[in-house]
Amino acid sequence: MNQRALFEAIERKSPGDVAKQVDTQILDPQLATLLKALTALHGGEEVLDEARTLFSGASNTIMNALDQLQALYRGVKNRYPDTTLYFDLADLRGYQYHTGMTFAAYVPHYGQALVKGGRYDDTGQVFGRARPATGFSMDLKLLASLAEHPPAQDGIWAPICDTEPGRQRLAEQIGRLRVAGERVVQALPGQSTGPGQHRCNRHLVETEDGWQIFSLT
Repeated sequence: MNQRALFEAIERKSPGDVAKQVDTQILDPQLATLLKALTALHGGEEVLDEARTLFSGASNTIMNALDQLQALYRGVKNRYPDTTLYFDLADLRGYQYHTGMTFAAYVPHYGQALVKGGRYDDTGQVFGRARPATGFSMDLKLLASLAEHPPAQDGIWAPICDTEPGRQRLAEQIGRLRVAGERVVQALPGQSTGPGQHRCNRHLVETEDGWQIFSLT
């Protein structure tokens, strides 16, 4: 059997190519039926129920995989009920080291995956630590470009402090302001841009009472 050709046909979600590969290479009628059905098994939670019925005579490995997907669905929906989950049982993207489900995350108004990842248990065994693992990759520049920007001129500019006591107090004040929801931009050594270029309308000034916020307008 030309496994590579069958893999590529499923990867392309091409029912015709899958049927061609299956009908010419696979003798087991049940296996042939299941492989042909894979390209259509994508959608909401109902896809998992459909797959459970379709694969009812399959191995425990397949049933366990469906159990994991349904548990994932319930867990995400319980914690984030507004999240839309879409399942694709013929998704063959990802690297060969993945040992379980793979996933991708999308945001509205952007047609490509923002995050791609999956499960890769025991890959750390070569380093002496075999354990469960999940990871993902993400383009931080893309994420920043899609983020909602704060209103113009609504931020606090924090200068560079050269004295150790003042530097520590400044760091603590910046931390408190950020926890409170303020956008604080701290200058870097040699930086040529100032508060205006970073949409800041206030700045921190060191006084006898510590670092205080003053208006720049």
